[in-house]
Amino acid sequence: METTRGTAEPVPGELVSVAHALSLPAESYGNDPDIEMAWAMKAMQHAEVYYKLISSVDPQFLKLTKVDDQIYSEFRKNFEKLRIDVLDPEELKSESAKEKWRPFCLKFDGVVEDFNYGTLLRLDCSQGYTEENTIFAPRIQFLAIEIARNREGYNKAVYTSVYDKEEEKEGNHGRGKGADSAQAEEKGANRERENAKTNKGEEKEKEANKEIHKSSEIAM
Repeated sequence: METTRGTAEPVPGELVSVAHALSLPAESYGNDPDIEMAWAMKAMQHAEVYYKLISSVDPQFLKLTKVDDQIYSEFRKNFEKLRIDVLDPEELKSESAKEKWRPFCLKFDGVVEDFNYGTLLRLDCSQGYTEENTIFAPRIQFLAIEIARNREGYNKAVYTSVYDKEEEKEGNHGRGKGADSAQAEEKGANRERENAKTNKGEEKEKEANKEIHKSSEIAM
């Protein structure tokens, strides 16, 4: 990819070509490393947003598109026994698998926006988007599998894990507050004891002064 002199920013014409390339299905990219990198960065941004979503909200209540019901119904009708908690790449990428997935994906051409747009898909749904746990997939394939994972409870492992960590942090914070409160109470008790001692001392001093005053009057 050509760049403007002295910078690494693409010229406007290149931005248009990159944007057009990113709208194409993944198999159209060929071996152009610049286009592959631009697409991968775009896909990673989408993945980060989605992972934050399923980490902060119970995934069973998520709605990813206006046609989630249709996607899920068609998916399970065509892939009834497909294991989705931990995906086997061969079930997605082998020639026989592609032959089965292709008609399913094409059903959503014009129904789901950018249905063949490139996305990142996690193999093990209990884990995040690591290099070892990620494969490229068309958007409709991502949606079909993730909607099923949400509805069938598999993605809840992510939400539960994050929720448990937050609870643990709050518990540690609460214990810290409890320790601070105990220390404050102890300091308060010490102050009260010191004040009591001071008051007693002042009373004894007053009594002593009275005795001294009485003795002085008698002596006079």
